[in-house]
Amino acid sequence: MWVVKLGGSLMNSRYLPEWLTLLADHGAGKVILVPGGGLFANQVRRAQAQWHFDDLTAHQMALRAMEQYGLMLLSLEPRLCPASSMMAINDAVDNGKVPVWFPYDMVTVNHDIPASWDFTSDSLSLWLARQLNSKHLVLVKSIQPERAHYSIDDLSECGMLDKGFTTLAEHSKIKLWWLSHDQIPVFHNMLCHDEFPENFKITTHHAKKNKTEINTLVTC
Repeated sequence: MWVVKLGGSLMNSRYLPEWLTLLADHGAGKVILVPGGGLFANQVRRAQAQWHFDDLTAHQMALRAMEQYGLMLLSLEPRLCPASSMMAINDAVDNGKVPVWFPYDMVTVNHDIPASWDFTSDSLSLWLARQLNSKHLVLVKSIQPERAHYSIDDLSECGMLDKGFTTLAEHSKIKLWWLSHDQIPVFHNMLCHDEFPENFKITTHHAKKNKTEINTLVTC
């Protein structure tokens, strides 16, 4: 089973419809799609900065932001289906469909998940992958790190992954991958032909790098 997180930044990508078509064509029965928060979550950040409401409220609003993006994805590709519980996810997969995860109901009742901006859609996708015993988690974002083999710590340090991701990834056997929005052929080969290029793998070990190297990464 695969979990694929489509970053909210893909709202600005012309490749978004191609991703959804590929997932619907070839991911049926084996892929769970996690939507990012995108501009909807960014608006929550701005509102909290202006009005200073508590982190629990912001967390709940950000979960709804992911669901707003999810609704948009469902509209763009009607073959996808919504799923807000483990039962709904498993039913969709068993029936040869691709569920889009609506996280609010599952996450708000789980007190082990912190109500913090350190635990955003990236960490939630890994959390879900662990609940499902998934073999692969693929993070699809608008950009690719400038060179291969960055570790989780490196990506977290420069803001490309949230801080909670590092903790969740400890002792995890899930294979982690990072693809940019234009690397659809790479994902197709991964999903359909079991071709796994190592340069797209996120490593779990930390190799110390100098500040200049870290600064070549761009936050997405």
